[in-house]
Amino acid sequence: MTNQKLNDEKTVCEHYSRATISKVVKFLGMFMPITLAKRIVCIITLSIGVTIEETARISGFCEKTVRSIKKKLDSNELDILFVINGGGRKSPLADFEADIMDEITDNAYYTKQQIADMVFEKYGIKVTQQAIGKLLKKRELNC
Repeated sequence: MTNQKLNDEKTVCEHYSRATISKVVKFLGMFMPITLAKRIVCIITLSIGVTIEETARISGFCEKTVRSIKKKLDSNELDILFVINGGGRKSPLADFEADIMDEITDNAYYTKQQIADMVFEKYGIKVTQQAIGKLLKKRELNC
């Protein structure tokens, strides 16, 4: 066989491998968060000796993430790999939520804007009506 033919066959196999793994990730995504499914695929491919670069291509993670997973895998910190963090930043209302909810239930506030104005007056935090809506939804209240 010629080198060209071997390269073509290798490219075809790699394409089908990636396509199959992509389907596996989508299938696992039906039962768990997609990030967790990608981590599992990443762990499996690293365990069988696939390079970091190829694992990154297959799993959909960047190389830095794959290196981090490999480091944890090598140090047997597998339980950390299955924790999915919330991400994002903390709400500016987080430290005052209980106080705000007490104020809302004790006094008559009829609109989200009234609540936002009260938060600004009492705590000096300027919040949108949308942020108040999220807080109320989180606490299962309506306004």
